[in-house]
Amino acid sequence: MQVVILCGGKGTRLRELTEDIPKPLVEIGGKPILWHIMKIYSHHGFNDFILCLGYKGSKIEDYFKKHKNDWSITFVDTGENSLKSQRLMQIKEYIKGDTFLCAYGDDVCDVDIKKIIEFHKKNKKIATLTAIPLYSQFGIVEIDKNGAVGSFKEKPRLNDYWFNGGYFVFDKKIFDYLDKGELEKEVFEFLASQKQIQAYRHEGFWKSMNTFKDTIELNQIWDKGQAPWQIWQD
Repeated sequence: MQVVILCGGKGTRLRELTEDIPKPLVEIGGKPILWHIMKIYSHHGFNDFILCLGYKGSKIEDYFKKHKNDWSITFVDTGENSLKSQRLMQIKEYIKGDTFLCAYGDDVCDVDIKKIIEFHKKNKKIATLTAIPLYSQFGIVEIDKNGAVGSFKEKPRLNDYWFNGGYFVFDKKIFDYLDKGELEKEVFEFLASQKQIQAYRHEGFWKSMNTFKDTIELNQIWDKGQAPWQIWQD
């Protein structure tokens, strides 16, 4: 089963680091976050990658041609300003089987890829996404009707709320719907209306590299030797 990774965005929220390199090449522990994502898939036995390139995509290609590995990598320039759905449409011809894996190029987690695939096959939907529990970005103050403060909760989990964490499994039929608009908006909303998208709940570790603060935190986790996504053995 092939792994498609979306690597084309400009990473504008990480401008401190992405003026010269694309966000997937921003490093954790001396290796690009994209390398970490590919190692996660490789650990589970998936070594055939299709990289959807865009902003400074040639630097990603140069990196992997310089740093040899046992992976099969197809590099596809999908345009600097393309929507994610448009990037996927451009790699259609490279998909060999009826099902393929897909991920964003800036998220790491310890999800079991094979369990997502089993879940996908069991439910027989066009798309499966990995759902991550949502936590408040702020501390919460509990207040009664009279304004009295009862307690404080530091960034609690928001029960019953989940968000899209990527790490998808797609049936090849997904290509029939990509012209409806952006992947996470019009495409997924239409599939939801047709009951053709399922969520695999992941309660473990997940973190995205969206800001400079995220980069620092991910490197701190790695430097402490406590990276939950490092499921491989070098």
